[in-house]
Amino acid sequence: MSDRTPAGQFLDAAIGLLQRVHDEEAETIAAAGTLLADTVAAGGRLFAFGAGHSSLAAQDVVYRAGGLALMNLLAVPGTVGVDVVPATLGSALERVDGLAGTVLGCSPLRAGDALVIVSLSGRNPLPVEMAQSARALGVKVIGVTSVAYTRETASRHSSGTYLKDHCDVVVDSKIAPGDAELTLDAVPAPFAPASTVVTTALLQAVMATTAGVLADRGIEPPLLRSGNIDGGHEWNSRVFEQYADRIFYRR
Repeated sequence: MSDRTPAGQFLDAAIGLLQRVHDEEAETIAAAGTLLADTVAAGGRLFAFGAGHSSLAAQDVVYRAGGLALMNLLAVPGTVGVDVVPATLGSALERVDGLAGTVLGCSPLRAGDALVIVSLSGRNPLPVEMAQSARALGVKVIGVTSVAYTRETASRHSSGTYLKDHCDVVVDSKIAPGDAELTLDAVPAPFAPASTVVTTALLQAVMATTAGVLADRGIEPPLLRSGNIDGGHEWNSRVFEQYADRIFYRR
């Protein structure tokens, strides 16, 4: 595909970003994966949260073939993807003070668990307070965000802080503010967002690290298999039974 076409330019941009996180975020990916492995080994539970399109990457690591069975989605009604009408309500809810604390108070999260929070900008009250409140409970927090946003945008939280300021590990997606990789003279706005591609890949790299660390310690990673291969359902049923006390998406 010619890199002179918009499609080719976008794919080149996405590949470039993936190469950057490969080269520049290896240590933080390793740290995040090790934190999750430590949590699993200690009997803790794993959760992932994201709002709006950031929720897509969080959902991608929950209940999927080849993924960790223990990863649970922490959902805030109205902010999961664009499942609410009007879709703009989801964006508005991200700016509501106190919502995160209310959600966590009704969730199964407890000390010793780990929470992955995905937020591209990391500037809105919901992800900031989610991280603050989770750590106050004794939960380890991994933030997946774009550090560049903190240099070029103002926090919307009353503290003036960002998601990255309240995490045990921060993985930087390298996405530029605005999340649009292409421009054309004939198009008045930048276009072609790459955050979902990059953030999803980052989280899968973290999950792969977790599985590898557990295996290195002699612990079989609790992985799911595809239900579309022979024996997949039987395999998953055994995993669900073994880890029933740490899996919440089946209840």
